[in-house]
Amino acid sequence: MNQETGQVSTETIYCGDCLQQLPRLPDACIDLIYIDPPFNSNRNYEVFWGETKEKRGFEDRHASTAAYIEFMRPRCVQLARVLKPTGSFYYHCDWHASHYVKVMLDQIFGENNFQNEIVWKRTSAHGNVGKRFAIVEDRLLLYVNSREWTWNTPYLSYTDEYIESHYGQAEQGSGKRFTTRDLTASMQRASKGQLYEWKGVRPVATRCWAYTRDKMQEFEKQGRLVYGDAGVPRLKLYLDDMPGVPCDTVWTDIPPINSQAVERLGYPTQKPIALLDRIIKASSNSGDLILDAFCGCGTALVSAQNLGRRWIGIDISPTACRVMAKRLRKDCGLIEGKNFVVRDLPWSEEQLRKIPPFEFENWAVIALGGIKNKVQVGDMGIDGRIYPAHATPKGGKKAGELGFMDVWYPIQVKQKDKAGRPDIDSFEAVMLREDRTKGFFVSFDYSHDAMTEVDAFFRRSGRVIVPLTVREILEEEIAAKLA
Repeated sequence: MNQETGQVSTETIYCGDCLQQLPRLPDACIDLIYIDPPFNSNRNYEVFWGETKEKRGFEDRHASTAAYIEFMRPRCVQLARVLKPTGSFYYHCDWHASHYVKVMLDQIFGENNFQNEIVWKRTSAHGNVGKRFAIVEDRLLLYVNSREWTWNTPYLSYTDEYIESHYGQAEQGSGKRFTTRDLTASMQRASKGQLYEWKGVRPVATRCWAYTRDKMQEFEKQGRLVYGDAGVPRLKLYLDDMPGVPCDTVWTDIPPINSQAVERLGYPTQKPIALLDRIIKASSNSGDLILDAFCGCGTALVSAQNLGRRWIGIDISPTACRVMAKRLRKDCGLIEGKNFVVRDLPWSEEQLRKIPPFEFENWAVIALGGIKNKVQVGDMGIDGRIYPAHATPKGGKKAGELGFMDVWYPIQVKQKDKAGRPDIDSFEAVMLREDRTKGFFVSFDYSHDAMTEVDAFFRRSGRVIVPLTVREILEEEIAAKLA
């Protein structure tokens, strides 16, 4: 937001956690929100980023559905705050947690503001799916913020079979295909202007004409009345004048991004531009402001730009933000710094040395994909936790979809030029106390004694301490170490 003018800065990509970025936006300023956040799906990805061939691993780091919902709830509260009363909110998810997500969104937006659960067929059935039906769909949950939301009904083209069965007649001369419709209505709708005789014909006793005499005369002049053997008129409807079939909640006509797709970037969860085009056309108008708070490779931003909407994107990944910028330059012909800006990319080492310790800890934990401790004092040597995708319930605990998993890795952060042997010794005590098999330590660098002790601790206990430097995080060289 522009602090001097009070206006929202659009055509802007913010690099960072949307929970920190969204409070910058004023209340009720966004017309349409679409998010495609990480699913609680226990899937690992390896990403090859376009021409640079940068290999970057990432995973959904939520130990359970409860952890995932706990992560998303405050972010969705902020998203609801910035949505206009006329706005719409789309939450893109899959089967793993969609039912829990809906309960959460019902609480935030209100049950009566839920409009649709859209099923998008994103893949075809694969062989050997085990003892269950093949899962081929994603879900999109649509909420609005009042009874006066923006809506432009999307239509699908008629199939050839439908045209043949419903528009089988062709007009002589023009060859235009048409069908006919009854011109009568229920007597309950009758008004004085609809009770009359038309060319000697009256509707049956329980019916009246659906249009006034003046309107019927207009249809007659247009050549749109067709008469049957009994002289009863019907209204001619041309195929060319029909918008198509109203789009329903099952979308099978938009193919996913595959290895041959022209728009493919190599981003594992990339969505097709046609999917975002449909959403943006249906739920916004030209000039409206679109927000994607987990925008990944920027498909929503490209679609918004192409459709004449304003936009804001947020993503925690610096790599994704750079991919978005490149895509906007290449696909939309935009000039970075003139037509759009990327803000809050990672700081330099020099800047990170100067910020307050707790802010530095927060930056490091988020950069690793972890969750920051809620308390900033008395944390017993744990600044954050990473929940790996393969987490399983600890023995003795009740395991269920909402059962909190016990597999997690501690993160310790030291804003030091060189972490020493005493720092490693203290972290070893934390890992032993918490019975952790793996932990992550972040510092600017490490002394020789510290690195020697990391190795010795593994040989003594079989427990792994992963030492990470700020430079490795800034340059995104951490994927292999996080595995």
